[in-house]
Amino acid sequence: MFLVAAAMVSAWLITVAQLPGQVIALLEPLIGSPTLLMIAIMLLCMVVGTAMDMTPTILILTPVLMPLVRAAGIDPIYFGVLFIINNSIGLITPPVGVVLNVVAGVSKISMEDVIRGVWPFMLAETVVLVLLVLFPPLVTVPAKWFTG
Repeated sequence: MFLVAAAMVSAWLITVAQLPGQVIALLEPLIGSPTLLMIAIMLLCMVVGTAMDMTPTILILTPVLMPLVRAAGIDPIYFGVLFIINNSIGLITPPVGVVLNVVAGVSKISMEDVIRGVWPFMLAETVVLVLLVLFPPLVTVPAKWFTG
């Protein structure tokens, strides 16, 4: 709950500083190309994911990025799936990597050994994320089976 409270305060501070408008202005030239915009957003999320846990990242970045995603005409379900996959990669990415810390603590293995063991999985998740960004129907077609 402390993380959620801190994330809400951070989100308020970000809003007061008008950061969403600045991010939109920075990424606005990419609105005409949804694929380039998604690549830029995923890179931003990957960088943020290396330093923050998943819950604060979602609470802070979603209100910032959703207006941009809507303006570009990107399906919100597609964006949500990619956003969550990207944040799950952040859970196993050093230096913060919450899951890495839990695994190292529970198994009493050094952090270096855990990181060495997780690299293939992180690489596989990143390849899947890239494929989903480049080929949106991989997400949108199955989603339509369940939503309508």
